[in-house]
Amino acid sequence: MKCPFCAHLEDKVVDSRESREGDVIRRRRECLKCERRFTSYERIDEIPYMVIKKDGRREPFDRQKIMAGLLRACEKRPVPVSKLDAIVSSIEKYVQESRDRERSTQKIGEMIMRRLKDLDKVAYVRFASVYLEFKDVTEFMHELKSLVRASAPSTPASTARKTAKSKIS
Repeated sequence: MKCPFCAHLEDKVVDSRESREGDVIRRRRECLKCERRFTSYERIDEIPYMVIKKDGRREPFDRQKIMAGLLRACEKRPVPVSKLDAIVSSIEKYVQESRDRERSTQKIGEMIMRRLKDLDKVAYVRFASVYLEFKDVTEFMHELKSLVRASAPSTPASTARKTAKSKIS
């Protein structure tokens, strides 16, 4: 802490007290050079973490919004809330690790979709239908088909059936 009287950078803390609200710490300090005392106040950094929306707007990161979206996607599905909380925590950590305190909702949405795809396919499709803003049933069906293809086991019998069907078509 720089001394306000002589600008020396070394001091010692003589007394520390927390405010009644608990949001500020008041410290009495003594400069090691000029021996004068001064007071400093410490506050929690309150610059919010921001998300950049698709249209370029910025808004504060809201953990509850992500949890609400996941709960809607997983409604009536056998997905434990603890798993959803883990997803939200990992997203929150990702946002907090940003140097400039901002992350795009596009990246956040992609992370959520990847995790939901591994957790529950129905919840994934529900979330994707809102997040990807499908314009019509064709886009929705395309996503469903790619999901089915990705999860279908490749056994020799199923491969032979696929080959036979493609020759007939």
